[in-house]
Amino acid sequence: MADASKPRTVREVIRRVAQRLNRAYIHFGHGTDNPRDEAAWLVGSALKLLPQELESHLKDELCPDQQAAVNTLTELRISTRKPLAYLLQEAWFAGLKFYVDERVIVPRSLTGEYITARFHPWIEPSWVHRILDLCTGSGCMAIALAYAFPDARVEAADISGDALDVARLNVENHGMRDRVQLIQSDLFDGLPGSRYDLIVTNPPYVAHAEMQSLPGEYRHEPALALDAGPEGLDAVRRILSEAPAHLNPAGVLVAEVGNSAETLRMKFPSIPFTWLTSETGDESVFLLARGEPATWRASLVAGNE
Repeated sequence: MADASKPRTVREVIRRVAQRLNRAYIHFGHGTDNPRDEAAWLVGSALKLLPQELESHLKDELCPDQQAAVNTLTELRISTRKPLAYLLQEAWFAGLKFYVDERVIVPRSLTGEYITARFHPWIEPSWVHRILDLCTGSGCMAIALAYAFPDARVEAADISGDALDVARLNVENHGMRDRVQLIQSDLFDGLPGSRYDLIVTNPPYVAHAEMQSLPGEYRHEPALALDAGPEGLDAVRRILSEAPAHLNPAGVLVAEVGNSAETLRMKFPSIPFTWLTSETGDESVFLLARGEPATWRASLVAGNE
């Protein structure tokens, strides 16, 4: 006689996995933000279904091997506290699939939302010919930018050689070898004389104190990509100071600063940031036109006093 309490369909299994993840106090924030979505991603991947295929299979019943695969992956997620993206070695950004492992942070930048919209209405795509993705990590943002701006040349820079190895895999997987150039560079240090119409960056922005209190999932990510000094502003200060020299006259800088956004606002109140509002109401991505570099620098000097 069959066990009526045992989940059999994909829908039922997703519900059961979500309950298990919730009871285990799993942290969500590396591709999903709630147990239901995480469970759907986990189950779908265990069944080798693409996200867009999952809904049409919700009534399917799992065979024993499929159930075993789901159980194994669920146990690993709970016992290791590794982000699901690392266990699957895949992440989704701007609707695109990327390879990831622990050499790079898991793609989750809100900037993806603005890239797919081509930064409308703040940027005119026709004048974007050269783009820099600074702190590229897995290369996801550079590749998404190459798709969004097909006539532009994209450069992707990162201080980490390990990260660039991952980015190289993704460039190859997306057939972007001729569109995306990878450069090892400590912010702008390896880009002397280079100028861009658009610089997009998701730099480290976590303050030292905050690093100590991050959930276990973040411990699996490279600290180099997260830790940004006492205030979480070490990287963004340098970017603000040096970006004007690397922007064309009509150039634009777009940067995500996460939880350090409020600190940045208070520290540099005279810098004319345009804070972009995401679909969820988040305002941690700013847009800044090159304008008058002297104004940027004067504000930075004042903020350091």
